[in-house]
Amino acid sequence: MSNPSLDFDPSTVSLPQGHFIGGAYCSTDEAQISVYRPSDGQLLGYVPDASAVTVDHAVSNALQAWKSSGWATQPPRQRAKVLTRWAELIDRNALELAQLEAVSSTRPVAEAYASDVPFTAEAIRFFAELADKLGGDFAATRRDSVGFVASEPYGVIGAITPWNFPLSMCSWKCGPALAAGNAVVLKPSELTPFSTLRLAELAIEAGMPSGIFNVVNGHGTTTGAALIRHRDISKISFTGSTRTGAAIMSDAALHGTKPVTLELGGKSPQLVFETVPDLAHTAGCIARGFTSNGGQACVAGTRLIVHERIAEPLLDAVRMQLAGIKPGPLWHGTTSYSPIISRGQAERIESLISESRASGAEVIFGGGYFDDTDDGYFHRPTILANVTESTPAVREELFGPVLTVQTFREEDEGIALAGHPTYGLCAGVHTSDIGQALRAMRRIAAGTVWINRYGRSSDMIIPTGGFKQSGIGKDLGRQALEASLRFKSVLIDFDRM
Repeated sequence: MSNPSLDFDPSTVSLPQGHFIGGAYCSTDEAQISVYRPSDGQLLGYVPDASAVTVDHAVSNALQAWKSSGWATQPPRQRAKVLTRWAELIDRNALELAQLEAVSSTRPVAEAYASDVPFTAEAIRFFAELADKLGGDFAATRRDSVGFVASEPYGVIGAITPWNFPLSMCSWKCGPALAAGNAVVLKPSELTPFSTLRLAELAIEAGMPSGIFNVVNGHGTTTGAALIRHRDISKISFTGSTRTGAAIMSDAALHGTKPVTLELGGKSPQLVFETVPDLAHTAGCIARGFTSNGGQACVAGTRLIVHERIAEPLLDAVRMQLAGIKPGPLWHGTTSYSPIISRGQAERIESLISESRASGAEVIFGGGYFDDTDDGYFHRPTILANVTESTPAVREELFGPVLTVQTFREEDEGIALAGHPTYGLCAGVHTSDIGQALRAMRRIAAGTVWINRYGRSSDMIIPTGGFKQSGIGKDLGRQALEASLRFKSVLIDFDRM
């Protein structure tokens, strides 16, 4: 993964400026939001905090483009050609996009270049290929009638993406919405706006009609709220925290009763039985599961539930996996460990660790911050033992590289511990007993269950989304495209014609 040739000077990166509305960048006299580099805390640049007036301008532009450009009414394969060209341009501009991602987000340039950019292009390509594969259905009716279900786009979809994987999350939201024939107004996180702006510019270069994909910057409480409440936004798609998702759901209900897709928080277990086939492989899954992107992923596997007979050797193997982790600026091609995104997030992680220790938890590995970094918040991978279901680090999503450990004796006990009263996004199950694996899969309330692995693959056909307070609806897969369409029932009595 590491590649020294990818090193770059962050001061030389050209940052997109303003909002992207109607196929072009536009500046406003709105309040400016400071954007900082997570690697060293230095000021990177500014983005405007879009007011309700600017959001209205973007949505009105999108609606007009949707009605007049033919994007929604043209053959789906025509849209697919534009999306495919967009994917090709993303691949062609991989280095620039990786640098934009690395300089402002938590993504190391080598990982952004090798994984995030190709994933983004492939997701766009996948939905382009799916564009003409889903439609309506004929229904069984009486012989002198024809009944069918017709699909059509919503119109303008509002999308809000998080700061942890800006490029990938943009593709999750825009890919299905655009392939289905909608226009999109997207608000990226105010912490990581720049790579998304560049994607919008490349969409125009690919031949997408001006106004079909717009990007407005700003805070969630201002720009995000105005987007959700806008009368011409027909649907909202959001990825982020459970608390914000609940607020969005309420706002959407109060301002038009519009549908929502919500991919929210997680507190995912990695359930390890004593029959685990390969201890070293499992240790690698666990280590990566809670340290990738500095633990800042909603799918992070932050709760280890392990059979007591193998707990110590497994933890020894996990410690070995963690021993070589070294922080570094994200613009160095050899860096593979991410900083915490901001001071506020870093303080929250430390607060929850302190609360957990006060309730009896014990730090058995790591803790605190690396002390040889340039003012970035690089938190050490941390393992907490002596925890219970009421321990804050078990109960709440920390969004940092912190793993809790609980042990069990019997299968039923382990599966019960793997459940969570609030979250149900993902789960990992490690065992060589297929019956045991399937019993656990059936009983764990989670939208995704990985067996003898942990983490998503590049199989875009597999949807992702949570149960309980981890969300509503699915991203990726054909389900995401279906969720970007509305369905109309039609019944024709043809004997009267």
